[in-house]
Amino acid sequence: MPKNQKLLLLITVVVLILTFGSRSTLAQTADLSANQDTYHYLKLFSNVLTIVQDNYVEKPNQKKLIYGAINGMISQLDPHSSFLTPTEYKELQVETRGKFGGLGLEITIKNHILTVVSPLEGTPADKAGIKANDQILKIDNESTQGMSLMQAVQKMRGPKGSKVKLTILRKGIAKPLQMELARAIISIKSVKSMALAPGIGYVRISSFESGTARDLHKAIEKLQAENPGGLKGLILDLRNNPGGLLDQAVEVSDQFLNGGLIVYTKGRLPDQKMRFDAHKKAHPLTFPMVVLVNGGSASASEIVAGALQDHKRAIIMGTQTFGKGSVQTVIPLSGGAALRLTTSLYYTPSGRSIQAEGITPNIVVRRTSPEAAKLDKSDQRSVIREIDLPHHFKEQNPPAVKKAKPSPAQIAAQKFVAGDNQVRRALDLLEGYQILAETQYR
Repeated sequence: MPKNQKLLLLITVVVLILTFGSRSTLAQTADLSANQDTYHYLKLFSNVLTIVQDNYVEKPNQKKLIYGAINGMISQLDPHSSFLTPTEYKELQVETRGKFGGLGLEITIKNHILTVVSPLEGTPADKAGIKANDQILKIDNESTQGMSLMQAVQKMRGPKGSKVKLTILRKGIAKPLQMELARAIISIKSVKSMALAPGIGYVRISSFESGTARDLHKAIEKLQAENPGGLKGLILDLRNNPGGLLDQAVEVSDQFLNGGLIVYTKGRLPDQKMRFDAHKKAHPLTFPMVVLVNGGSASASEIVAGALQDHKRAIIMGTQTFGKGSVQTVIPLSGGAALRLTTSLYYTPSGRSIQAEGITPNIVVRRTSPEAAKLDKSDQRSVIREIDLPHHFKEQNPPAVKKAKPSPAQIAAQKFVAGDNQVRRALDLLEGYQILAETQYR
């Protein structure tokens, strides 16, 4: 018997002995059948490996054969499970620290095609106009068919200034787009904030990285300090947020909730069942909130949106989210490799599974182009008002009203709101709520 067959047989026998040593007869019988099937397929794999090693036209690289076999096995599970070589595992660790050289793309495998979840804000991919749901057909003229996620990520990473060519298929455009992008250092600042109107703040979370919850806390404190009367409304922008670290999504949700369930997970094993709750607070944040989401909002951002929606803490506005409701566990292996394996699904406080469904907004608002917004304004200007009529009455000696000159920050906020209809709609909603709350019926 060949050496590798003997090794597999020995491993299988040991597994069977350890498995059946302390179980009931019924359980042993069921496990015996399952392990006999496993042994049968391991023997088949061993035979194929031996044939390839002995008969292939060139001497094969055993490491590549085994890695390829593992990749093939994991690729049959789901789009988010993957085998990580030592190099790929190091890349993943670099990514979670929030600084790396690349294009700034969050990608997935959708219908066996490498697909963009969303570009990260301010990155080369974002500036080049790459959009959510774009399909990446080639990377540097190499087809992405059959390419794993980590392989694709590795090919798009590289030194600052080096270039990479992408061939992209976009819905509504018949001919694939050819793009050449220069890599940059992707240093993710995941939280940005500004005041949009007196008492109303805006916070953008572009991804959930280490320190996101801390930076959010600082941003809210800054907004509160800039508004002596306190915050009377907040827009939390999670559009095109591809997700990130689960613990950061929990901590972000916790800041807006005063107790209660945030998210829970369920898997096959007892230790895969987890529950995350918000803490009771002496001074909870109670201002009204609107959370903006779209098809590029995935994973951790869906946890936050789902928790705030279920607790009726915020109005969710925008379009249907991506629908990634699975949890991946990274399991280190010998030799520096690792396995990123889907181990459980997460559920919102009301028990909704987001997997392949996503979060449905309370108010659906589709994004329109700035050109459409300008058209709306021109339509408003075409309406005839009293002041446009000839010989209209004028107020005699109207009091002089001196308007304060807007600050650069206020001008920037006004331009931002004018160019984004979803933000504008959210601001209108919060200002309307503020007016209604201040209205007293006597």
